[in-house]
Amino acid sequence: MAGGVGSRFWPGSRTHFPKQFLDILGTGKSLLQQTYNRFLKRFLPENIYIVTNEAYIQLVKDQLPGIGEQQILGEPIAKNTAACIAYACGKINKINTHAVCIVAPSDHLILDEPNFLDKVEMAINFARTNPSLVTLGIRPSRPDTGYGYIQFHNEVPEGDIFKVKTFTEKPSLDLAQTFVESGDFLWNAGIFVWSISSIKAAFKEHLPEQFTLFKDAHDAYFTPDEYQTIKDIYEQTRSISIDYGIMEKANNVYVMPSEFGWSDLGTWTSLYEISNKDENENVSTGKNILFYNSSGCMVHTAQQKGNKLFVLNSVKDLIVVDTPDVLMICDKNKEQEVKEVATDIKIKFNEKYS
Repeated sequence: MAGGVGSRFWPGSRTHFPKQFLDILGTGKSLLQQTYNRFLKRFLPENIYIVTNEAYIQLVKDQLPGIGEQQILGEPIAKNTAACIAYACGKINKINTHAVCIVAPSDHLILDEPNFLDKVEMAINFARTNPSLVTLGIRPSRPDTGYGYIQFHNEVPEGDIFKVKTFTEKPSLDLAQTFVESGDFLWNAGIFVWSISSIKAAFKEHLPEQFTLFKDAHDAYFTPDEYQTIKDIYEQTRSISIDYGIMEKANNVYVMPSEFGWSDLGTWTSLYEISNKDENENVSTGKNILFYNSSGCMVHTAQQKGNKLFVLNSVKDLIVVDTPDVLMICDKNKEQEVKEVATDIKIKFNEKYS
């Protein structure tokens, strides 16, 4: 899934060039390229599909030059993850009705790739033989209010896979603390594994309108009629996440507790947390950055030539992001508000800074 705009990563992530296409980690590869290369280690390139906004199709082609034209699915309108998944699984269904699919965001960090891929293969084997919807849950390292939580039953698991009890969206800090202390809650990483038959049945039961709409597109897939057919469907379908639409309602949802160095890289603080720090817990991403009597700060600059000097003096817990047209200075403890700021700026300045 590579269609989001990454508004919590503004002003680094912009509408015309969002987070998944950026080299946020300084590796020489964008997050999308890293995700694609990760799956290439176990799966055939022709079995990897990218669902993105149609405005980003050329960006996908530029960054993944080996991918086939039919493997890039362009969404005409952003309609959240349920529509995105219905489109991709419907197209795969036309090729192979017995397929098992892995659904993964394109902009997450995974440090322990071999462990991650082993978990995925275990989930595939389970989904192939059980009519189930499997999600990978991350063992929480702290009470974080920015993630959804999955509670699982403590009965004897199916191997390393447990039946899901409840989903909770972004709790308060006190509730998150309770979740972490209980030991039976996991972070929802948004990574899913299921067979085509299982997800079709789930759509039919819980999102019947979307099921019918995308079922009608079956004959158009891989033909010149696909673009217009999908455009018509997206104009009719409602915007809803797969979590709200299906995962929180279905009774055949399972979770695999996992630890593979995961971060959703959803906010500047999440980037700060995984970055190398100096003796005062400061992070610098870029050139010519100096800290004096400062701690817990991050400066991120996209400048290439390094002509500008950045000096932070006697400050604490600040995020400073410098781009060619925007300078943002934010309290690290309030950075969940960045999305609201980006929305407000879009209203005030139209598309100029979004």
